[in-house]
Amino acid sequence: MKVTLLHHTPLPVAAHAIRTCWQSFDKSDGGGPKDQELIDRVGNKYKHASTLEHLVYTFYIQGISRALLQELARHRMASLSVKSTRYTLKELKNAEPFSEEDFEGASRYIVLTGNEMVDRASIKALNELQKVLKAGISNDIAKYCLPECYKTELTWTINARSLQNFLALRSSKSALWEIRKLAYAIFDALPEDHKYLYEDYINREGADAGHG
Repeated sequence: MKVTLLHHTPLPVAAHAIRTCWQSFDKSDGGGPKDQELIDRVGNKYKHASTLEHLVYTFYIQGISRALLQELARHRMASLSVKSTRYTLKELKNAEPFSEEDFEGASRYIVLTGNEMVDRASIKALNELQKVLKAGISNDIAKYCLPECYKTELTWTINARSLQNFLALRSSKSALWEIRKLAYAIFDALPEDHKYLYEDYINREGADAGHG
């Protein structure tokens, strides 16, 4: 899994939005400590969280499973542009079949859980999908036998208010292990001067939880 921050809104935009409400632009320090405290106080402490929606982040997320992709789709206040299996399954079609012991080779295409029984079954499913592709069946039909572990990638855009909700839910010990890993990676990828807005929403205890 790899998370890259492609773009983010500068903090002064959120401060400007807040100061619009009270016309207090003369009190701004240009995104300095004064404005940062204002964003936290109004957006978090006073729960006027709509002001946080002016902060937007775009991430490039690589090497996640389609099972995790389904979890991401439940967060409706975000935009997803996902790698198309319709056009990209040729990468698997042209590869050599995998032995059940070739975890390293198969990991190019699937997310491994660390559970040997599950991972062997996933490699079998990968080989079966490859047989279907080599038989000349179109990607539109073949993709129906994709295993949930098959890797994908996406560009993901989300605002600060929704990101707080995402981090709170998905860093929990009860969340799917893979999406917990993603939550921590997203937090770590945030600009340093933005992280203070999310410290209370990230559950570091969940980082110690293993695979489900």
